[in-house]
Parts: sequence; structure tokens; C-alpha cells
Amino acid sequence: MPEQVTWPFDPATARYVSLATYRRNGQEVRTPVWLAKFDGNYYLFSEGKAGKVKRIRANGRARLAACDLKGRIRSGWLEAQGRIVEEAELIEKVYAALRQKYRWQMKIGDFFSKISRRYHKRAIIELQVIGVA
Repeated sequence: MPEQVTWPFDPATARYVSLATYRRNGQEVRTPVWLAKFDGNYYLFSEGKAGKVKRIRANGRARLAACDLKGRIRSGWLEAQGRIVEEAELIEKVYAALRQKYRWQMKIGDFFSKISRRYHKRAIIELQVIGVA
């Protein structure tokens, strides 16, 4: 069955979003992520030492597309500029937005992350959409 691709793509309503980041040599790396909108930008969390965090820190270039759980692309791409969020107040608001969107799944993820002591090792990535790819 052919893959259904939709456009326009709204990252705020997509269940899963493919985040494409770029290595120093320009090679694209795609990862399916949870993403929530807050105050005009999009946010996700990741383990603080994950490759996507390192790549965003290095150059900030990113793309977003709707995808399924396995990362199969379901839309066109949006260009974005990313950064790692350091402000504690913003981090709490971002978690609230993610919990509102992903509800029980986020609660379960937070629970296991806290008991395994990984919760405070997370990084929050902010993505500002800058155009259509």
C-alpha cells in the first residue's frame, strides 16, 4: 500500500515528527521524536548526550516532517533552526506542553526516567520554523 503523504504539515498536531539534524560533514540524520508547540516555537526532549543534541549544539540546522512511529515520512519538510534551552522557567513550560499533548505516555516516560535517574540528564531542544524545505 502506498505511503500517505500530507501537506501542509503542522508539527503541533502530528503525533510523531521526524527531526533531521546534520553532522559536521553535512550528512543528514533522521530521528522520530515527540514534539510540542509553545509560544510560537516547537520543543522536544532528548537524552543530554544524544547525537541530535550534539548536532543541534554544533550548528542548529534542522528539518521537520510528519512521520509514523518507525520514522516513515508522511509529509513535506519544514526548515528549522534549533538551540538547546537553558532557561529553567521555559523548560518547565515545555514539559507542561509535552505532557498536555502526550498525556499518559509522557507520564509513563517521566516516571521511568526519574526512577532510572535520567530525567535531569535530559536536554530540551527548541526549534523555530524558518521556511519550507
